[in-house]
Amino acid sequence: MTPAERADLVLRDKRYVWHPYTPMEAYEKEGRPLVIQRARGVRLEDADGRSLIDGNASWWTSLLGHNHPRLVRALTEQAGEFCHVALGGITHAPAVDLAEALCARAPAGLSHVFYSDNGSTAVEAAIKLCVQYFHQNGAPKKASCLALEHAFHGETLGVTSLGDVAAFSAPFRKFGTFVQHLPSPADGAQAAIDALERVLRDQGDSIAALVLEPLVQGAGGMRFYGPEYLRAARELTLEHDVLLVLDEVFTGFGRTGTFWAADAAGISPDVLCLAKGLSGGILPFAATLTTDRVYAGFLGEPARAFHYGHTYCGNPLGARVALEVLRVYGDEQIIELAEAKATRLAAAFARFGEMRGVTRVRSRGMCAALELESAGGGGYLDRAGWQVYDLALERGAYVRPLGNVIYLAPALNIPDADLDELLAILGESLEVVLAEK
Repeated sequence: MTPAERADLVLRDKRYVWHPYTPMEAYEKEGRPLVIQRARGVRLEDADGRSLIDGNASWWTSLLGHNHPRLVRALTEQAGEFCHVALGGITHAPAVDLAEALCARAPAGLSHVFYSDNGSTAVEAAIKLCVQYFHQNGAPKKASCLALEHAFHGETLGVTSLGDVAAFSAPFRKFGTFVQHLPSPADGAQAAIDALERVLRDQGDSIAALVLEPLVQGAGGMRFYGPEYLRAARELTLEHDVLLVLDEVFTGFGRTGTFWAADAAGISPDVLCLAKGLSGGILPFAATLTTDRVYAGFLGEPARAFHYGHTYCGNPLGARVALEVLRVYGDEQIIELAEAKATRLAAAFARFGEMRGVTRVRSRGMCAALELESAGGGGYLDRAGWQVYDLALERGAYVRPLGNVIYLAPALNIPDADLDELLAILGESLEVVLAEK
């Protein structure tokens, strides 16, 4: 792409494209977007000829790197057969084979798969399943949900209400009357467990589901907590007949060190929500898994059916790619090989934590985060992290922050040399920014 072609593309972009999570007035006036032409492995190649290490796997999706050859081959092979058919009253091998494979790989007891097309809709389907289940199975008062402070579960209206990141949910608070937010275990596990116990004891007969991001609250600031809260939540929800929904859109497929974050706690939820890494960053694709008990609650008269679905649910292209993702994890021992990389990541962030101006660091599996001191008070809209972003970009790494939180969540199979380069770039960028404070 020539400089003139690049300039024209950016001009038309600013004229027509509305970007997500972007203050568009500032973007139109001053935005210098990356113009990506190719992506391979952990590298993005832009129109200026730069090779950039993708430090967050393109919003946590490309867990096997960009354009993994086996995933691309699966996509093209399926496209040669057929690209899409509706799943209402129709079935096809990719959807069936994937559902069988997911149930075999999922925590024990999850035996039915409902497809959708992104993380938001996977969780939206989950809360609708839970509420409708109780509505038509003798407990219609159980119609509300519990979630955590600082939670983020997506952007559709129901899951926006589950969220507690003000930048995303504040305008829609009036729609969230069916959700109660509880203290996050990231701020103290025992206090959070005690709060959950009190609410379930006092209000359990009106609560359908507890919805959690297990171990890591992602968009809320990479807030980490231990498995003891998950174990307590499983025990308490069973005691009070509340369905436990685990949103593993970010944490699933090895991000936190085990295949599922639930594995670290040794628990099985009633509902498991998957997207992002499910299709290896190739296509929008999602799944909501549940148990025989929940599934059976929708059998019988036609009115009891789950009257919900997206046009592209169970899309054969996405299903075929997702099936290949599961095979790659086994064949290439992705989880096992990531262990040593996770150790390198944690050690580097421990060093960053010794820098003046870094207030907190944490890591788990292939995800690590640090917080910068900030006069802006922190949070998603804080600008403290963007200086680090700009300097890292100049040095060859894409490290998009969450306000004053700088984090890395690269592909699980990132080559060691690329990981070391990524960590060095981040370290150098931090040193420059913090020296100026």
